[in-house]
Amino acid sequence: MYPPDLDSLHAFLPDDTLPAIAGILKAYTVSIKITKERKTKLGDYRWLQDRSEHRISVNKSLNPYAFLITLVHEIAHLTTYDQYKRNVKPHGLEWKQEFKQLMLPFFSQNIFPDDITKSLAKYIRNPKASSCTDINLMKVLRHYDKDDQEVTFLEEIAHNTRFQTPNGRIFIKGKRMRKRYKCVELNTQKIYLFSPIAEVTVSNVEL
Repeated sequence: MYPPDLDSLHAFLPDDTLPAIAGILKAYTVSIKITKERKTKLGDYRWLQDRSEHRISVNKSLNPYAFLITLVHEIAHLTTYDQYKRNVKPHGLEWKQEFKQLMLPFFSQNIFPDDITKSLAKYIRNPKASSCTDINLMKVLRHYDKDDQEVTFLEEIAHNTRFQTPNGRIFIKGKRMRKRYKCVELNTQKIYLFSPIAEVTVSNVEL
């Protein structure tokens, strides 16, 4: 038997991966929260000082492989914080090393299909702030979603291209500002920042 927070993960993870996750977390006081889909992030880690507790959240909408990768990403934040507190960058070299070390055992278990294994192996050589800022890995993981559909990411379309978001609003893609793109909404002329992996539709709507 696992603690309730960990036992609830069983339905969201690939088969036979819960024991490894439980083995990593057994040394920590941590709560796991499975949340509804969030458009701005897949997972989250926080140290709750008032409770002396680590807290991790992961979107329940993720397929099992994306869920596992996201969960390990957040656990790497936990283990990095446990060692270095706030003395290192959130996604600096220390976190990257932790993420690699935590992820490698799952390769030897043959958890992932071949296409994910190849993309993930390439990604963990220099992991970024989110596994799903890597377009190639994102696309491969997307094939295992229940609603597997061809999608276009903002990163893939050309500068000054007009695009439409799922809620029907029309924007023009602008310059990249560090991690996000500066885009102008045509109707209001207001500027919004978009993630490179925002799912969009190239728009032919005349305004």
